Amino acid sequence: MPVLFGFFVMGFCDIVGISSDYAREAFGWSQTMTGFVPSMVFVWFLFFSIPVGVRMNRWGRKNTVMLSMIITLVGMAIPLLQTAWACLVGYALLGIGNAILQVSLNPLLNNVVTDRKLLTSSLTAGQVVKAISSFCGPYFMLLAVDVLGGGDKDNWYLAFPLLGAVTLLSALWLQFTPIQREQETEASGVSAGNTLRLLSDRTILLLFFGIFFVVGIDVATNFISSKVMILRFGWETGEAGIAPQVYFICRTAGAFLGAFFMTRIAEMTYFRLNILAAIAAVLVLAFCENVTVDLVCIGGIGFFCSCIFPIIYSMAVQHMPGQANQISGLMITAVAGGGAVTPLIGAATDAAGITAGVCVLLVCAFYLTFCAYGVKSAPKAVSDKKNK
Repeated sequence: MPVLFGFFVMGFCDIVGISSDYAREAFGWSQTMTGFVPSMVFVWFLFFSIPVGVRMNRWGRKNTVMLSMIITLVGMAIPLLQTAWACLVGYALLGIGNAILQVSLNPLLNNVVTDRKLLTSSLTAGQVVKAISSFCGPYFMLLAVDVLGGGDKDNWYLAFPLLGAVTLLSALWLQFTPIQREQETEASGVSAGNTLRLLSDRTILLLFFGIFFVVGIDVATNFISSKVMILRFGWETGEAGIAPQVYFICRTAGAFLGAFFMTRIAEMTYFRLNILAAIAAVLVLAFCENVTVDLVCIGGIGFFCSCIFPIIYSMAVQHMPGQANQISGLMITAVAGGGAVTPLIGAATDAAGITAGVCVLLVCAFYLTFCAYGVKSAPKAVSDKKNK
């Protein structure tokens, strides 16, 4: 339970979707500038994931998770300075903490899940908890504005210390829970260089970009969903918060059902069916201007993409099981895709309207289709022994 609750903290990075709308109004940013807000969170996955994956052998997975919680706590206090730069620094520390958390928390499940056959479904259960956290993001904003801020939208930043309080609770629960430290299974001389060399394996390379684009479509849908409501239908920022809520509740439902279905359906079959359905939802969202239909499509994208991340991550770990820490660091590096896609959406929206912004999602979906049909994964025991 304390490990799974860590996934709730992991979901805090998704608050950038709704909070970016409040930040845009507070600081007078353009859509293009607003598109860089998620980048402040997700770009750090590119720089921290592999070094942390390498050092986690020495630090231990649980200790690495605790480090991520401390960084997140500091980041959630800085926005109280109420300036644009302070909010950006807060977003950056949230991203750094989240990058370290994702590298260490996913492998930490290996320490408490004894049945290897249940690893994928356990990772999916973690994604359910993360999705619940993401769904709560707009409620954190409403609580900050309506209760703590007395109804003044300028007090939106009070959501950050709320997230910090939950992070502190998670850190204390995990700290006082005894978890047996993992045995070191990888060579002590691993480095960022030989971690990156894992990309020479075709399967790992395809799965790496699979993570890049599935996180890209996840963050981008969260980011653009409220903007579709605001720009197409003239909704207020508070009203538009229903769009990311629809997205996250459907993603939660999809992850929950996926954890059940993947014990009975081959994970690649489930991957292929879901990504084809997601493409259909993106296409309808791009060209249909009906409130109900657009909300259904936003929810559909969340539902059908909800299980793709744990499927891809699990396939990568199982492809090279003897290098789990390195693979984790490498795969979580690809979460930087969440920060790469949103600036493109912001620029496309400023240049050609919201439909052009939605069409950026199709690029992510098309690659995931290629990944679903192009990956042939099997454990590489021989290769792992050589690497050892």
